[in-house]
Amino acid sequence: MYLQGLIGSGEQTTETPEFLAAFQARIDADEKIEPNDPMPAAYRKTLIRQIGQHAHSEIVGMLPEGNWITRAPTLRRKAALLAKVQDEGGHGLYLYSAAETLGVSRKQMTEELVSGRAKYSSIFNYPTQTWADIGAIGWLVDGAAIMNQVPLCRCSYGPYARAMVRICKEESFHQRQGFESLMVMMQGTPEQQAMVQDAVNRWWWKCLAMFGPPDADSPNSVQGMRWGIKRISNDDLRQKFVDATVPQAKILGVTLPDPDLKWNEERQHHDYGQIDWDEFWATVNGNGPCNKERLGARVKAWNDGQWVRDAAVAHANKQAQRQAQKNLKEAA
Repeated sequence: MYLQGLIGSGEQTTETPEFLAAFQARIDADEKIEPNDPMPAAYRKTLIRQIGQHAHSEIVGMLPEGNWITRAPTLRRKAALLAKVQDEGGHGLYLYSAAETLGVSRKQMTEELVSGRAKYSSIFNYPTQTWADIGAIGWLVDGAAIMNQVPLCRCSYGPYARAMVRICKEESFHQRQGFESLMVMMQGTPEQQAMVQDAVNRWWWKCLAMFGPPDADSPNSVQGMRWGIKRISNDDLRQKFVDATVPQAKILGVTLPDPDLKWNEERQHHDYGQIDWDEFWATVNGNGPCNKERLGARVKAWNDGQWVRDAAVAHANKQAQRQAQKNLKEAA
């Protein structure tokens, strides 16, 4: 018997070897799994965790850039940043909707976030110190996100894959917008150029860590790739990002802060230095510069919005009562 499990569910799932083999055969045949299809409990749980974390990251990711909306240098930049932050909120809603098709509620996912049990991308636990940080986030952070997310358009779970198609199109625009913003600054004063270089220095290594720990230290990646949820390994995605970004940095005129960064003719890829994984794990575990601030903002927003949710429920109940009364009258 197959039971659909939610986050925190204690339900047990009995899955025969034949069922698991048939499911894997569908994955191997590159078929899309849809919400009403039978699926292993572990597959469902993995998707809920990954999509939920992805959705949380989009929502929390609005905060570092939203911090600069009122301080954007021109009206054009302000309008563009407003649109971008609004896009990120929309991405979160797409992803929450995709996760809901797996039987988990948005309320449940949000409660796990505000309680600290659910994670979001550690990259958003760092401050945006100058206007150049906004361009660096667009170019580097969104660039890393695109590298990670484009393969998700081929994810084995249909609703997630379809949500990612639109998200990736918008993120691609965000990256170009960030690069253009930095290019304008690099054509400006020496102070502006130094501001850009400082931002790149601070965000480069954090972006490399965004792809997750090395493959040898990421056991969940193996199963995720076997199920077609993840298509490319952490290390391969990281390498693709480095190779794509090096020529962009040359065009921009900035130096990537890695003395070990060089082209390896034998591998036909760039070699790069060692990532500070101690910092990465400290931030993931809640000890980054802005962890408390980011989570506090989400807790406040959740609590402040309680009256809206209560009003929506009351309205829905009232409409249901009216419909029930109407049905009784018509039946009479």
